[in-house]
Amino acid sequence: MTTLPTKPVTFRHSLSTPAQHGGFSLVELTIVLVIVALLAGGLMFGLSGQREQIQSKEARQQLETIREALIGYAMTNGRLPCPAPANLPNTDPAAGRTRTPPCADDLRFGVVPWVTLGLSETDPWGNRFTYFVSAKFTAALAADAQASFTLSTGSATAVPADNAGTANVMDNGLVIASDVPAVIVSHGSRGVGAYQPNGAQLPGAIGDEAENADADLTFIAHTPTENFDDLLTWIIPTVLKSRLVAVGKLP
Repeated sequence: MTTLPTKPVTFRHSLSTPAQHGGFSLVELTIVLVIVALLAGGLMFGLSGQREQIQSKEARQQLETIREALIGYAMTNGRLPCPAPANLPNTDPAAGRTRTPPCADDLRFGVVPWVTLGLSETDPWGNRFTYFVSAKFTAALAADAQASFTLSTGSATAVPADNAGTANVMDNGLVIASDVPAVIVSHGSRGVGAYQPNGAQLPGAIGDEAENADADLTFIAHTPTENFDDLLTWIIPTVLKSRLVAVGKLP
C-alpha cells in the first residue's frame, strides 16, 4: 500500500485589533454617547414643553367652566357668589364655600368657592383660582327683588371709575376690559401669588404677576413671557345681565 505524503498543518493565532472586527474605538464610543445624550435631552425638553401646553389648555378649560358656573349661580340666585376665604386649609369646613353677602372691602377678594359651585379646587398645577368679584354684584336681594343689581349697576359712565367697584383688565398699559364684575386667575406653572390647598400663599410674585395677586381693581392679561404665565378670564357685564334678562331676573 502506498502511503501518501502528508502536508504539515500549521496553526496560526491571529491577533486582530477591534477595528479589524468592526468594533468602536474609545473616541467613537464617546461621540456616540454624546449624540445619544443630546437626543435624549432634546426629547425630554420636547416632552416638557408638550406637557406644559396640555396643562395650559386644561387650565383655560377650567377657567371657562368656572366663568359659566358663576353666571349660572347668578341666574339662579340673582347675584354672583362671594369668594371663598383664600387662607383656609381644605380641611376646614368653611373652605371652598361662598361667604354671606355683602362681599364688601376685603371680602371681594379670595378664591373660587369650589365647594359651592361643585368644581375642582385647584388648577393643573395644584393651586387655587384667585377670584375677585365686585360688591355691587353680590349684595343680598331686597324684598321681592329678582336680582341684587340692575342693568346700570357697575357702569363707570354713571359714577367715577374708581368708585364703580368693578375691575379693569389691562395689557401693556392698555385697558382691554373695563367695568368687569368678576375676574378669575390661574397663576400658571410658576404659581407665585396663588393660594395652595393648605391655605398658604406662594411668595415671589413681582411685576404683572404681583398685580394679579394683590387686592386692587387692576388685573393684567397678556401673552406668556419669562416672568409672566398667569391665565385669566372675566365676566363681561353685558353678558351677565343679558343672561339674567333671559331667565326673568332682570327686566
